[in-house]
Amino acid sequence: MVANPYAAYQNNAVTTANPQELTLMLYDGALKFMRLAKIAIDQGHPDLKNTNIQKTQAIFQELRLTLNKDIALSENLDSLYEYMLRRLVDANVKNDTTILDEVIAFTTELRDTWKEAMKLAKQS
Repeated sequence: MVANPYAAYQNNAVTTANPQELTLMLYDGALKFMRLAKIAIDQGHPDLKNTNIQKTQAIFQELRLTLNKDIALSENLDSLYEYMLRRLVDANVKNDTTILDEVIAFTTELRDTWKEAMKLAKQS
């Protein structure tokens, strides 16, 4: 018997996902952790804020590592990820939800664009 069916489902979703779906999951995870960090700031939980921002930073580091350097767009994405990582450090140090909102907006735009690209790729 599975102790936590939700965890088993999540594990299965990750292990069976294609690279495009994994990227979408990473964007969704980053958004989730940034929202949790905002809540932690608002509720005065610095440890939770720090943990969730660090999880977001790890996601952006992973996204940077998986960029295909042979594609011109990758250089721009790498610069954007690097900028967002610096802003996450600022948000963490300053307990600033406005900075998190900025990074959330960028990430939402990237996620939505990625989702649309996936849809277009399936159609062709």
